[in-house]
Amino acid sequence: MNNIPQVRMGIVAVSRDCFPIALSETRRRAVVAAIREKGGEIYECPVIIEGGIDGNVMEAYEDLCGAGVNALVVYLGNFGPEGPETLIAKKFAGPVMYVAAAEENTAVLSGDRGDAFCGMLNASYNLKLSGIPAYIPEYPVGTAAECADMILEFAPIARALLGLKDLKIISFGPRPFDFLACNAPIAPLFQLGVNIQENSELDLLKAYKEHEGDARIPAKIAEMEAELGAGNKMPGILPRLAQYELTLLDWIEQNRGSAKYVVMANKCWPAFQTEFGFVPCYVNSRLTAMGICVACEVDIYGALSEYIGTCVTGAPVTLLDINNTVPADMYDAHIRGKFNYRLNETFMGFHCGNTPMCRLTSGTMRYQLIMNRGLEHGGEPDITRGTLEGDIVPGDITFYRLQANKDSVLQAYVAEGEVLPVAPQSFGGIGVFAIREMNRFYRHVLIEGGYPHHGAVAFGHAGKALFSVMKLLGVENVRFNQPAGMLYPSENPFA
Repeated sequence: MNNIPQVRMGIVAVSRDCFPIALSETRRRAVVAAIREKGGEIYECPVIIEGGIDGNVMEAYEDLCGAGVNALVVYLGNFGPEGPETLIAKKFAGPVMYVAAAEENTAVLSGDRGDAFCGMLNASYNLKLSGIPAYIPEYPVGTAAECADMILEFAPIARALLGLKDLKIISFGPRPFDFLACNAPIAPLFQLGVNIQENSELDLLKAYKEHEGDARIPAKIAEMEAELGAGNKMPGILPRLAQYELTLLDWIEQNRGSAKYVVMANKCWPAFQTEFGFVPCYVNSRLTAMGICVACEVDIYGALSEYIGTCVTGAPVTLLDINNTVPADMYDAHIRGKFNYRLNETFMGFHCGNTPMCRLTSGTMRYQLIMNRGLEHGGEPDITRGTLEGDIVPGDITFYRLQANKDSVLQAYVAEGEVLPVAPQSFGGIGVFAIREMNRFYRHVLIEGGYPHHGAVAFGHAGKALFSVMKLLGVENVRFNQPAGMLYPSENPFA
């Protein structure tokens, strides 16, 4: 993963002048020790922010910058000075979290009580007055070990926020008229600090042709052969795919500009096959595995969503259609009585062949069946070759998406579930998914919210971090699959 930030976490303690400063210092050291015991790393700022006009804020800020810190923990070892402890967050350019010390034992109550439980209330109030979107955990007060756990949970959230701050999305081509589903206003991207460069697919075709005979193509083909192994069923298409992959990688470097990180949302049909001579799915899968998420069908918010999940998990994700129902006979034969899901809590997640090899039980180079029918009349595939097909690996997943609605307002959903160990018995990159109360979530979140068919899939349960990222991005409407008995606002209580 060379397209996501490296988090350099730092911690700075604060101390109100009517409390012993040694209390914050001792407690800070205990938190740092607990983080290191858990295998984490954090820079310990020696400056303690106190009360007064600026409370050592500039001294602490300069020390943190000098140490290369890009994500900050403000630690209330005692009550803390409200002005200075929020001023450091205003000065600091990266993500900031606030956490506070619990009283260790009865003995401290007589003289060394810190009152950080109270101080956190005032700190949060001052953050709101200043409009600072700091991260505050669900219960932000704890022992050294508990605070260490909260800080370690903050790291992937900080990584996503840092990534978006320096992200460029490169897209190629508009969506076709009869398939507008993933179009969405792009103004909110700029409000997030994300840059976007939209290009014509003619620009891409020109660049692709200029890579014909590139001396690097044989080495790239060898990489693909090694990855595909026994799944290399259509070796004749690899030279075109290798040429295309080099085209995309070169375009990224030549158009990166000031951005540190780049993802893509590229047109892939209907004219792509006839003009380029292949389906780009396998190349999309390979770049996504590198952390350079490539969303198909010019899905700009799909690429953005994929990248958020990549930063949060530090591992490859995918983008799938929320595609088709599980047939009742398949449910009866393979799911009923074996897994605790109703039929309408299951569905199939599918795409043509863009899921990374590492997320398939066994990947095989194939052709796009539907396109083959239309473009090659069901005959021997040529220009429809290029999909990476196979069953998606079973296990925990998180289905999620960040999207601008028709009014240019950001909204999001996050739902945890799993891929069941059930053979989908179909084509493409596909899996049998299960999400609790999926039928209600489908109706009252996906349909009612105007979400497109594409959803990003993170492997593992990452809902807690993804939900926090969306809220810190200022998304007020973050929906989830509500449990039975918890009605959606529009849900008919008599249904």
